Amino acid sequence: MNTKLLILDWAGTAVDYGCFAPVNAFDQAFRAFGVEATMEEIRRPMGMLKIDHIRTMLAMERIGACWAQVHGRAPEDKDAHAIYGVFETKLMESLEQYAMPKPGVLETVERLRAMGLRIGSTTGYTDAMMEVVTAGAARAGYAPDAWFSPDAVDGLGRPYPYMIYANMKKFRIQSVHQVVKIGDTVSDIQEGLNAGICSLGVIEGSSVLGLTEAEWKALSAQEQAAAAEKARRTFEEAGAHGVLNRLEELPGWLEANS
Repeated sequence: MNTKLLILDWAGTAVDYGCFAPVNAFDQAFRAFGVEATMEEIRRPMGMLKIDHIRTMLAMERIGACWAQVHGRAPEDKDAHAIYGVFETKLMESLEQYAMPKPGVLETVERLRAMGLRIGSTTGYTDAMMEVVTAGAARAGYAPDAWFSPDAVDGLGRPYPYMIYANMKKFRIQSVHQVVKIGDTVSDIQEGLNAGICSLGVIEGSSVLGLTEAEWKALSAQEQAAAAEKARRTFEEAGAHGVLNRLEELPGWLEANS
């Protein structure tokens, strides 16, 4: 098998089913400044460095208009930093509750390592946030071989490719053709594509799907199929090389495509 290194995202891919820790914090942070963002608006930039995520939201036409209505002027970069301050506080208060590995992750990672693969990772969280997440995930049995946040690459998080290259450097990977990225957001796919590596989306438990495990299980088979197809199209339109229903499908996908 040509693949030597896998790079997994964290929230929504390996931990935090549905990627709800940042969603809830973004919601509270914008509300603190009188702006109610929709779930679609909050999730659209998901996976980016969090300050860039907030800047992207403020640049959205509807949110910019709401901000102007409340504050009497268009949003400025100082406003992004003010919102980020609230966001960071809210996220750090709750982050430990969202570090649990998604169902099937531990068993899948064990299979992947048995195949001789190294497990790297990238994230939109900062180092301080990752200290909480990695500790909680490790207690539950999940610890990749490496992780890099935007802090490790001068703040140049997704969609920049540098966190991927940091993983490659650590494991002395010679070619981008030996690396596969797996994530649950459009930003994950863009990061992989910009790095020149194979990029896969994962549907169940993803930010793109945007459902809790209980909400997903409560859907009928027909409703699940429709929701999964919508998520699949989102990944494919972003340029994904493949889309997995669940992370457990990854070993089989690699054997068939590497």
